[in-house]
Amino acid sequence: MTLALPKQTAVSQATAVPAAGLCATARIVARSDGGSGTTRLPVLDGDGPLALRRIRAHGDQARVCVVGAMSAPLGGDRLRIEATAEAGSALHITAAAATVALPGRTGAPATYDVHLTVGDGARLDWLPEPLISAAGSDLRMTTTVELAPTARLVLREEQVLGRSGEQTGALRSRLTVRRAGRTLLDQETAYGPGVPGWDTPAVLGGHRAVGQLLVIDRQGESGPAEVRLFGAAAGGRSADGAGQGVLAPLAGGALLATALAPDALRLRRLLDEAARSAAAG
Repeated sequence: MTLALPKQTAVSQATAVPAAGLCATARIVARSDGGSGTTRLPVLDGDGPLALRRIRAHGDQARVCVVGAMSAPLGGDRLRIEATAEAGSALHITAAAATVALPGRTGAPATYDVHLTVGDGARLDWLPEPLISAAGSDLRMTTTVELAPTARLVLREEQVLGRSGEQTGALRSRLTVRRAGRTLLDQETAYGPGVPGWDTPAVLGGHRAVGQLLVIDRQGESGPAEVRLFGAAAGGRSADGAGQGVLAPLAGGALLATALAPDALRLRRLLDEAARSAAAG
């Protein structure tokens, strides 16, 4: 005998599935170990998909790798990373793999917030792997950096619009950097469905990978002030395809490199070239 479920029972089962995404926060604190010249990690607390792994130190830098413990961010997820390099410490943060923004069960956007704090005489390197905006996803990402007057920072952001052979999702990203309470950089970008002109020659010009490298050094006041061009922007074309970038000075001795490329590999090469140029002075 076959029994049909009453209609109201079927509806109640469907609505029992939670519509909201997960909420997770990871916290990292780096602290100078007095006169030994090393940095320790008194707080290393991962949550949900944000697993944290301590990796081998390099010199006086403590090193942490962010490992994705599950697929995230999905639509409706709220993820946050808080990292603090206390006065005199040195912290390097990387990731095990790219972060892929995916659509969720509802149309709600996901949020991914990164908050970095760097104390006096401290250095923080924020060097994650690329963020990939998959088709159908909707992600709002913010990166906020608070720097003490003598803090140093190396920050790289890479965004890939769509996986191979697919359209991009919707991606809005904002980067805000303050030094001693004063805004040094505040920029917002938006790509994908619903954003007018994002794929025109005036913006990305058909490229699908965009990134930037920000270098802030307390000794940077004496650095070069000229703008430098890379790749096709400098009138050249590499053997493996086009890509272009520019390295420009900001107030207070900071340097900002911005690059566009057809894919993540060529984008990384351009940003690596900009990093070498910034280091050479």
